[in-house]
Amino acid sequence: MNDPYNVLFLCTGNSARSILAEAILNRVGAGKFRAYSAGSQPKGEVHPYALQLLKTLNHDTSLARSKDWQEFAAPGAPEMNFVFTVCDNAANEACPVWPGQPMTAHWGVPDPAAVDGTDAEKHLAFAEAYRMLNNRISIFVSLPMNTIDKLALQKRLDEIGRDLPKAG
Repeated sequence: MNDPYNVLFLCTGNSARSILAEAILNRVGAGKFRAYSAGSQPKGEVHPYALQLLKTLNHDTSLARSKDWQEFAAPGAPEMNFVFTVCDNAANEACPVWPGQPMTAHWGVPDPAAVDGTDAEKHLAFAEAYRMLNNRISIFVSLPMNTIDKLALQKRLDEIGRDLPKAG
């Protein structure tokens, strides 16, 4: 396959987790994957802590914006190969019908924007969400897409979304 695989990360607000995932995959999957993100009820802006973290880690944030998932179900939208939910709310919502019947999986990550506490605790929550997403996405991009059958691929996608084993 010469064209990159299109991947859509979904969350309710599309302001933190899905934005982080989009940025991570566009970096680590460059050339092989093209990531997008959207929300069922987009906040309309990217969470400032998400933007700050991405900038600190030298991610391109110029295209980061909070968008409605209907944008990707509309005529002329890129056809998705994969759609991943990264929050529990979006996993339980009725999703639009995606053209091309992409493979789907739930990769739930705790919402860093919901953390109450000091600025340091909030920044730590965003860093932890980034770490979890980065680990999952790194495993995903290493899968042998051209040689793995669809059933085995779906099994691996589901496994990636479950709690990862602790290092050590």
